[in-house]
Amino acid sequence: MFIDAESLDAKSAYKLLIGSVIPRPIAWVSTESTDGIGNLAPISFFTVAGRKPPRISLSIQPRSDGVTLKDSFVNMRDTGEFVTHLATLPQVLPLHISASEFEPDEDEFDAIGLKKLPSLAVKPPRIEGAPIAFECVVDRIVPAPDGLNHMVIGRVVQFYIRDDLYLPNGRIDTGAVAPVGRLAAEYTVVDNAFVPPLDSETLAHFAGRRMRRLDKNDEDYSMIDTSEWSPSGSLMRGHEQ
Repeated sequence: MFIDAESLDAKSAYKLLIGSVIPRPIAWVSTESTDGIGNLAPISFFTVAGRKPPRISLSIQPRSDGVTLKDSFVNMRDTGEFVTHLATLPQVLPLHISASEFEPDEDEFDAIGLKKLPSLAVKPPRIEGAPIAFECVVDRIVPAPDGLNHMVIGRVVQFYIRDDLYLPNGRIDTGAVAPVGRLAAEYTVVDNAFVPPLDSETLAHFAGRRMRRLDKNDEDYSMIDTSEWSPSGSLMRGHEQ
């Protein structure tokens, strides 16, 4: 099937993108407003954007009403600073809850029950328990033509790596991290690794096989088909747990 991208509205294009570009790493971003109110947001339109200087990119949509800018973006724009954390399985529930649309004057660290840790180079705090964090300053903001969607490119000015994950040769012990990625509107945990080629038995074992669900939902379940899902990427309030 071929689908003409020009014929799609934003919601339809979004569903095709998030169901096709999988798994996506999740940036769990902390910011502070100009009034010092803490904000948290999981952003899965996220990738590395450079190595010298080290940079990352985040693409951020408006809130579920389609017109209000998300607090995380407003804070990045107004303060020029943010912290990106690695999303991992032990913290997946607070990560998920932080996708909810809290009021701008509500400190999300307090609302979710997460402890703030001081950053070294920027004002927004780190999340206690997150094994890896990038303290970032805004390098540039690239707006979409609609003025509501934005790409934020951040320059990493300080790396935090939990001591046991930082190996003597300067690399990360990725096998010990248990990173969580995003599928369409659901999550996946990275729990295996390989280098090609794989033997024919292993390839045959995975041929045509569906993903194994770790929850109790049916194998064809999709959060997109529920009232929890929003095309803004936000978790609708009332569905936090």
